[in-house]
Amino acid sequence: MQSIKTEELKRLIAADDWMMGILTTVEKLQLPDSWVCAGFVRSKVWDVLHEKKYRTPLADIDVIYFDKVNALEDYEKQYEQELKKYLPDEPWSVKNQARMHVVNNSEPYQSSIDGIAHFPEIPTAIGVRLINEKLEIAAPHGIQHLTSGIVAPTPYFQKESPMHEVYLNRVRNKQWELSWSKLQIVY
Repeated sequence: MQSIKTEELKRLIAADDWMMGILTTVEKLQLPDSWVCAGFVRSKVWDVLHEKKYRTPLADIDVIYFDKVNALEDYEKQYEQELKKYLPDEPWSVKNQARMHVVNNSEPYQSSIDGIAHFPEIPTAIGVRLINEKLEIAAPHGIQHLTSGIVAPTPYFQKESPMHEVYLNRVRNKQWELSWSKLQIVY
């Protein structure tokens, strides 16, 4: 598989009307430090690397933000409902990274990008956002694994970590190799 560079990734996203519609909709909410991440970007890249003609369906569209002041889950549900008003058929999932460290049993995150850095797999640890018509990419572990089709754990989920089993379970349960046969999965 051929690797994709950051600017190429931005062009791929910019050329995808559906993705840009999602990003434009999320931008309307003006959530602090917000990103659309994980499978939203990962699946697009893997579809391109596998030369798929059609988009692989997403279980959800992960929208994250960082707000220490309003850290109740109720706010996340309200934002999901607001997004549904714009695009009712999309599977929105909104999470405030200011509270996700509790769910993930880790130290408090300092930002949304810090939250992304704590996602289990390197190719999932990526976000994109639209600010004033300009795309920004957040990839705390880089995009090389993503764009080369390599699934490996982020530092927090490495073999020597007590969280490694979470990574292994996700890889087994997601069964990405059934949709993207050329992936190289590190166990």
